[in-house]
Amino acid sequence: MEDFRFEQLEIWKEAVEVSDVLFDYADLADEKRLYRFAEQLRASALSISNNIAEGSGSFSNKEFASFLNIARRSVFECANIISIFVRRSILSIEDKKSIYPRLLVLSKKITNFRKSLS
Repeated sequence: MEDFRFEQLEIWKEAVEVSDVLFDYADLADEKRLYRFAEQLRASALSISNNIAEGSGSFSNKEFASFLNIARRSVFECANIISIFVRRSILSIEDKKSIYPRLLVLSKKITNFRKSLS
């Protein structure tokens, strides 16, 4: 069975792994009946890997780069939501310290991969 192009990309694999953690955090928001908060985190987390995957099907590097830009912005959206979750005591500061470095690394990897398309 042949894989799609995106399944071979390290940034996609990492985005999926990070989204697993973010989905767990969204589940914690659900437990506090903060369903809209949880759904927003799930949507932004899924947007990262979705845009990498969708962009990989582009016919041009310029178009792929545009999707990578959206994926990177979704990383920032997730970081913002995590900050709000900590402020609202949905997550602990330890949770933030655990996921932030992974989000930063993913953002940098997406940026570097985007640059390599030029």
